[in-house]
Amino acid sequence: MGFVVKEFDIKDEKVLDFLVKKLGFNVREAKRAIDRGRVSVDGKKITQKSARASGKLKCIVFEPNGYGLKPIFETTHFAIFDKPSGVAIHPKKLANTKSLLDDVRSLWGNDANLVHRLDRETSGLVMASKNKFAESVLKRAFQDKDIKKSYLALVKGKLEKPLTIKKPIAVNKDENIKVKVLIHPEGKESITIVKPIKVYDNYTLVECDLLTGRQHQIRVHLYSIGHPIIGDPLYGVDNDFADRYLNKLVSLEERIEKTGAERLMLHSYKLEFEFMNNKYVIKSHSFEEALKKVIQS
Repeated sequence: MGFVVKEFDIKDEKVLDFLVKKLGFNVREAKRAIDRGRVSVDGKKITQKSARASGKLKCIVFEPNGYGLKPIFETTHFAIFDKPSGVAIHPKKLANTKSLLDDVRSLWGNDANLVHRLDRETSGLVMASKNKFAESVLKRAFQDKDIKKSYLALVKGKLEKPLTIKKPIAVNKDENIKVKVLIHPEGKESITIVKPIKVYDNYTLVECDLLTGRQHQIRVHLYSIGHPIIGDPLYGVDNDFADRYLNKLVSLEERIEKTGAERLMLHSYKLEFEFMNNKYVIKSHSFEEALKKVIQS
């Protein structure tokens, strides 16, 4: 369900205390709701945590109601999901949409969280923390590159030798397609190691290891060397097609004809890390069916 609006009548009461009493927030959650502009009385946003008010109070809250996904691996402190392509990580702004975060919160409460991101169309392994301690430790591990992420991608053409792509990535300032990133000399350092696994007639299955973690890094790097990912509706296509795709104007049939697949053929297949003196190597094999479908078509 994502974000919903709750309405209450409040009468000469401190708003912070009201949120704790009526919505079951702890004090920190109530303060955060006010700071983020999610609380109003009679249409006027509450900005002061000490404010008292009377009238119709509205508060935007997150109510989990997700896809029903379950983790493929879990411990006391964290869990790992094998996310299907098409499943969003977080709810879209304040829209009433499903996301993996809904499932995480449904299972372990509001202190649970996702500790890294994966594009909606990318399938595979996503890690969630069950408590604030694990969230802090694991987010730091991702930031410090102590967690190794490996991906599988089916790309156009034949790629027969390993290579390291070192090309800086910058934010796209195009008003129409800002979501796309660019290879640009003024961009941030970005490094992807690419190793071919299997070469087919018209495709190559590659493994990609990230030494940096930029938005769409694998997608734009592979496109930049002439091997766009099969099924990619943003990189390896013209801007008109990408714009129509982002505006939901591309049919499934047109996408398959233009890109070679109904989904992005990119999969987060392995996580290697250490947590509380234990070493973990988690793999996903769910990409195999998608590969067969494209290669045999």
